[in-house]
Amino acid sequence: MPRVLIVDDVDQVRYDLGIALALSGGLEVIGEAANGLEAVRLAERLNPDVVLMDLEMPVMDGYEATRWIKTRFPFCKVVALTVHGYEEAREKARQSGVDDFIVKGAQIQEIVQTILNKKE
Repeated sequence: MPRVLIVDDVDQVRYDLGIALALSGGLEVIGEAANGLEAVRLAERLNPDVVLMDLEMPVMDGYEATRWIKTRFPFCKVVALTVHGYEEAREKARQSGVDDFIVKGAQIQEIVQTILNKKE
């Protein structure tokens, strides 16, 4: 069962995702972070299988946090979850090490399926 860390600067988004993912079955939500720095610290402590990462956050953005996490834990899958669906954001996310990209507002089934899909 994949162990998931949720990272988003909006409390309600983290709460809603946590509940929805926990109820979907097949995933274990092991933590939540409100910014990239918290995500890095929690990844170090919890060693998640998957990080569901917002990209635009205060303190440390998701791009920098992804670079750090992927350097330290190369087998951790990072799924970007953002409102920025345009190609420039996708390319910047890919260059940071993001494995998959989901636009906020996607159905929970799509998010779960993306988390469960193996990296190529």
